[in-house]
Amino acid sequence: MAADPSARRADAPSSRFRPHARREPWILTYHSVTDAGDDPYGITVSPARLDEQLSWLRSRRLTGVGVAELLRARAAGRRGLVGLTFDDGYADFLGEALPVLRRHGCRATVFVLPGRPGGVNEWDPLGPRKPLLTREDVRRVAAAGMEVGSHGLYHRDLTALGDEELHHETRHSRQLIGDLTGTPPEGFCYPYGVLDGRVAAAARSAGYGYACALSPGPLLSRYALPRTHISQADRGARLWAKDLRHGLRHGAVPGTAPACAPRAAGPVRTGGAR
Repeated sequence: MAADPSARRADAPSSRFRPHARREPWILTYHSVTDAGDDPYGITVSPARLDEQLSWLRSRRLTGVGVAELLRARAAGRRGLVGLTFDDGYADFLGEALPVLRRHGCRATVFVLPGRPGGVNEWDPLGPRKPLLTREDVRRVAAAGMEVGSHGLYHRDLTALGDEELHHETRHSRQLIGDLTGTPPEGFCYPYGVLDGRVAAAARSAGYGYACALSPGPLLSRYALPRTHISQADRGARLWAKDLRHGLRHGAVPGTAPACAPRAAGPVRTGGAR
């Protein structure tokens, strides 16, 4: 396969413009890592494409890490890091994604669903059905040095829940993951990328140190961190464009400032049909 011309050496002209050094940290969103042939939601990346994408990051002197590590590093003034997140807790993370991450010296945050251990992605009506991590798998992910975060219990639209169910999704999922790994998770990720001020406040009150969205709009804060969706189609040129777009949209670094309550706003829906 011919090399992607936009993924040339790190000192190429396109690589000298590095807005990620002076903005909200760049966090990439992955889901399943396996054959991408049947992928109606655009959430699957093949192991070979993940390898290519991480090679592109490394060519720009960027290292992928989990979000908690990324925020701590930013607060300490360390640069050259990118957040890598894997939503939904697909079982293919261990066999397909983890070896590629290790090959590139990268780490990541895996957002799991402790209410569905060993289940499947029933929330995706178009399929295909994919197995999720078991309880033992979650322990293996943590033992491999990856950060384990919560994606709620069942992958539900949290803005549609009453207060009691919302608190159960945020607090109980944190407790269950802590029981599995020995450490309560620091991070939360909103299913479907859907949140509002009430949901963000619930994540904070549940004890999380940060929470990830996709495009949080006016809710932008440590409890509504923006992320960039990554698909099978993303190679050097598209990755560079997404990096640039993120830098233009998010010039501040609220993720490293003292945590503040999110501003009141209506639901922010960024996750499409999923």
